[in-house]
Amino acid sequence: MLEQPSLFSDLALRDIRHSSLNASPLREMNAYSLCAWKQRIFQFQQQVIQEASPAQITLFEGQGLETDLENLDPFRLRSQNIEFWRWPAEEPGLAALYFVIDHEQSPLLLYVGETCKANQRWKGVHDCKRYVRNYIAAHRIHGLPVSVSIGFWPHAPAATRPRQQMERSQIEKWRSPFNKENWKHWGTPFIGGKH
Repeated sequence: MLEQPSLFSDLALRDIRHSSLNASPLREMNAYSLCAWKQRIFQFQQQVIQEASPAQITLFEGQGLETDLENLDPFRLRSQNIEFWRWPAEEPGLAALYFVIDHEQSPLLLYVGETCKANQRWKGVHDCKRYVRNYIAAHRIHGLPVSVSIGFWPHAPAATRPRQQMERSQIEKWRSPFNKENWKHWGTPFIGGKH
């Protein structure tokens, strides 16, 4: 795949790197830098969507677009409130891949995760909850629209190793910026702060 050209000037990149090292990145990242950061990710992820081969629907054995990982479009999954984990659960939950997405204006896939119990994954400490909180706060500080939600793909295997391999392939494919594997591409402007 071709490398995406940078939309940032050297000065803007320095500002983002500086803000990722600072204890309070939200005060350091101005509205222009935030929008430029988002635009770079949006353009990359749109390229992934455009380059995806058209999926062929299988009419037998229940195999269709919704169960095909290669053609999975996280932006089309049913969205849930990002605070879903606070609600009472009637069942233990199923194995799944999950996708944290900002659906506002230029949609961004922010994080890819995997779990053996979808309705319990974010109970307790999870770094991504902090990144999402900081991301939303940065938008609020600058009066920018934001709409973060989570979607689950319930067709992941129950076995941990294959599920983690699926997760890794989606992280690499989409370059989701909150996953540590992709910090080298986008920087780390939202990791600051405590749980």
